[in-house]
This record gives sequence, structure tokens and C-alpha cells, in this order.
Amino acid sequence: MTTSQALISAHNISLSHHGKSVLDDVSFELKAGEFITLIGPNGAGKSSLIKVLLGLIKADSGDIKRSGDIRLGYTPQTFSPNPFIPISVIGFLNLNQKVAQNFLHETALLTGIEGLLNSPLKSLSGGELQRVLLARALLNKPNVLILDEPAQNLDVNGQMHLYKLIQDIHHQQGCAVLMVSHDLHRVMKESTQVLCLYRHICCMGQPETII
Repeated sequence: MTTSQALISAHNISLSHHGKSVLDDVSFELKAGEFITLIGPNGAGKSSLIKVLLGLIKADSGDIKRSGDIRLGYTPQTFSPNPFIPISVIGFLNLNQKVAQNFLHETALLTGIEGLLNSPLKSLSGGELQRVLLARALLNKPNVLILDEPAQNLDVNGQMHLYKLIQDIHHQQGCAVLMVSHDLHRVMKESTQVLCLYRHICCMGQPETII
């Protein structure tokens, strides 16, 4: 696979909700090995664009093209474990998928959750839960990792550790990353490209030319 191969391409994507424009003629592509950070104010359509890319919602017009060998890993913006369902972390990681247990434990070690595997999912802190969600995304051995505000609700120290982990995964595994973030300092440091969205693409380019 060459670094110029597009893994996901969005072409002229438009979406409305209750008559209000959410996305307007959005086009871009994520290539192998890239790290694109998607920024924009609340209500800009960032999470909606992610869901369209993943096929979770259908755009009103435009189309999404995915590479035939694409393997997706995804962490949602919000996730709240059901407090009435007693499930452990390892049970959650095995849920609805067949995972080789040696690979699961390797992934747990990589993401720093090996000591949490037998803990109740509902007992985790925000930072611990984000690492578990990241581990679950990695169990698909993705070549595209899509992260919707993964550091949301974490303190500064937790954000630093999580961003460092994402950076390491990007470099070590070579997967393309599309991450929604409000942390402009991290945008400058890690991204190969920044995409500024406010319903339409306001600008896109290398971080030093955008910010």
C-alpha cells in the first residue's frame, strides 16, 4: 500500500436535519498513513461527518468511497456504560466479536488497561474508559482509526497521556488517523493535515499554514 492511496473519500457530502443544513458540499480524502485532525466549533457538523463516513447515517447527497481493504476502528464522542448491566472490561472487549485472547492481552498492554480487564466497566474513570474504547477499536487491526473527541472530559494530564498513546499507535502501526479535537496545540504537533469545518470546509492544509 502506498502512502498516496485514499482509504476513505468523501465527495460533495450534504446533510440536513429538520430542514437545517448540517453539512454542505463537503469533500476530502484520508490517505494511508495520514493523521488528519478535524476542528470546528460546537454544532459545526464534525460528529455528523464522522457518522456519514462510517455509514452510521446517510447523507442527503454526495457519496463516500472506501478502499476495498479498509479496516475501521472507531471511538465515539460519548459512551456511557449501562450501570444495570454487570459486565467486566474483558467481557466488553469480547462483546460481539471473536478475538484471539493473546492479541487482546497484547492490545491491553499497549493501551495500559491490562490491570483493568477484570474490573466492572461501570467503575472506570473517564481516562480509563477512553483507553478501553481505544483498545476495542484496535482489536479490529484497523488501517483507519477514527476518533471523535477522544480526550473529551479528561483533565490536562489525562489528555497528554491519551494523545501520546494515539501518536505512538499511529507511528507504530502505520494506520491512518482521523481525529476530532479542540486541542490546537496538539493539532500543531501531531497532524499531517488539519481540516477546519463549519458545515462546509472552511480550510484544509498542513497545520503551520492553517493555525
